[in-house]
Amino acid sequence: MKKELAKPKKKIAVTVKDLHITYRGLKKTSIRASWTKLKSRVELFHALNGISFEVEEGKILGIIGKNGSGKSTMLRAIAGIFSPDQGTIDLHGNSISLLSIGVGFNPKLTGKENIYLSGMLLGFSEEEIKKREKEIIDFADIGDFMYKPVKTYSSGMYSKLAFAITAILETDIMLIDEVLSVGDAQFREKSYNKMKELISDEHRTVLIVSHSLDTIASLCDEVLWINDGNFMELGPVEEVLPKYQAFMEQ
Repeated sequence: MKKELAKPKKKIAVTVKDLHITYRGLKKTSIRASWTKLKSRVELFHALNGISFEVEEGKILGIIGKNGSGKSTMLRAIAGIFSPDQGTIDLHGNSISLLSIGVGFNPKLTGKENIYLSGMLLGFSEEEIKKREKEIIDFADIGDFMYKPVKTYSSGMYSKLAFAITAILETDIMLIDEVLSVGDAQFREKSYNKMKELISDEHRTVLIVSHSLDTIASLCDEVLWINDGNFMELGPVEEVLPKYQAFMEQ
């Protein structure tokens, strides 16, 4: 009798365990208020409340939730921009990049200079970036603005350059925050097709935050739903999306 071969153990790319992130701000108060009462005026906002999940290598995870649910906060924590107040994030030795409007560029530097800055922050050598420089510039397609300070860019040009850098300088894990819907129609189609090409690599793991449920449904294997910083559900797209849509229609 033949023995059944053991199935290879699934490799985990991202492990998030009991993630808590709290923002601290000041309550509105009179300018004449005593400075000795400053502590009592601190207001806490719990952006994430004990979120836990794992993502297998090669999987595409969509993250959904209404505005203010903590989706972008979670991506920034996974990218290492925010430090958790409690809990752990394990990337299992993988390289990671975050594609998000308003994150990662020095506004005083030109687009070309930011290509090198971003690339080196992702762990690429100057020589490796130089080999891909023309491909990045061609894909971004922002003309002479490539040689002007990023602070002069429109949000569309910013997203084009950010996407081009992340798409061409490929990392093991890609975090995508609402940028597939930014830019002109032609670039949206080009970036969508490039994303489909990138995620076809069985070893690349992608986490996508998007309010476009069509994008989530067409690109993702699974969906993580969070609401007001709390875990709601994690599962196949066809199971979680209908529940989320029903919840939002209440």
